[in-house]
Amino acid sequence: MTDSERLAAIEDIKQLKARYWRGVDSSDGALVRAILAPDCELDYIGCCTDPSSGQDFMPAMNVVLKGRDSWISDAFAKAGIITVHQGYQNEITVSDRSQASGIWVFADRFFLPPGGAFTRLTGYGHYHDTYTRADDGWKLQTTRITRLWVEVA
Repeated sequence: MTDSERLAAIEDIKQLKARYWRGVDSSDGALVRAILAPDCELDYIGCCTDPSSGQDFMPAMNVVLKGRDSWISDAFAKAGIITVHQGYQNEITVSDRSQASGIWVFADRFFLPPGGAFTRLTGYGHYHDTYTRADDGWKLQTTRITRLWVEVA
């Protein structure tokens, strides 16, 4: 793999991750499914747990989705939840023409309807991803979230 091919792959993966977050935040399931590998595994266990206190603020989020078709496009919108994700400081390693991995620093915010235990959750942490190249481009194969901090208001 040439340096140019490696850099092009890294840029393609950056674009893929941007579409993932846009799809999540806009409840566009078709967009999210388009970037997922058919046999993907998305591990959200502990994704809303504060590592300092051990408190899980959204236990319903503790799921592992297996397969592109397991993605639910409008679960947040139906619950009246708005999400905003911001990702940056990526570390992408392209292993070969068809395999890559990445770690992304990110912050996300969940805005919940009034009446619950809290109306806003803000989290900071890392996405740990793997990617595979298909005929139609790079796809998200696996993801797992680790948290540095979670706060609610």
